[in-house]
Amino acid sequence: MTQPEQWQLEGSAAELFQQYIVPLITSLWAADLVDRSAPRSGERVLDVACGTGIVARLAAERMSTGRVVGLDLNPSMLAVARTTPQNSGPKIDWYEASVLSMPFPDSSFDVVLCQLGLQFFPNRPRALEEMFRVTVRGGRLALSVFTAIERTPVHHALADALDRHLAPGASSIKRSEHSLSDGRLLQDLVSAAGFNRITVTPVIQMIRFPSPRDYVLLQLSATPQASMVAAMDASQRDALIDAITDDLERSLAGLTAGPELVSPQECHVLTATR
Repeated sequence: MTQPEQWQLEGSAAELFQQYIVPLITSLWAADLVDRSAPRSGERVLDVACGTGIVARLAAERMSTGRVVGLDLNPSMLAVARTTPQNSGPKIDWYEASVLSMPFPDSSFDVVLCQLGLQFFPNRPRALEEMFRVTVRGGRLALSVFTAIERTPVHHALADALDRHLAPGASSIKRSEHSLSDGRLLQDLVSAAGFNRITVTPVIQMIRFPSPRDYVLLQLSATPQASMVAAMDASQRDALIDAITDDLERSLAGLTAGPELVSPQECHVLTATR
């Protein structure tokens, strides 16, 4: 049994997300987002849809004083965030609440960050209005969303394979990650909320997995796709993993380096001021 196969057996989805998804994928985007927003000592920083807290922790590391807050609706993610060690900076406060009605007064934060979350909010305009409300005049917004799924080949190949081997439409969760891929629409939404000096930049990161099979195992263990296989017995799950892995190896033949899977992943990264 390979190491990724152990992931299916040990830990909750949130724990697995922190252990594997964060170092392989989200830490890359978090570092970029924090670099662009450049939080400074003494500032107040909010990480919206913080998940297990990588953006908040990296922001805190930039600051010797100030306030850093992580907000998320998922208690399992927040439980992991609270128990993950913080290297330095002001102690992070974690809040379980909806971005559509945040428990903070007006003009509470100098910097508001939102990594790969806006596309999932049920009311995007309302979420952005709330972000605008809690940002001070002259404060900064930085957020990221995935571009079109075709721009991240490994996501595209997985989505197609899920539709083939589970059921038509089984990829809807994966494809929803890319549901705000129009950069002009993104800019218009942020502008309508009241922000100005908006820039939208397409950015590519190279994401790496030990092998295509490891990627499939991870996606079916530590992401929302895990719910689709939760009721399967071990033999059914293994057969599905084998079939999807075979599809990925054929589709992504040009993106492998030995056993390793390497894929470009593209996001729109937006910065704005209030």
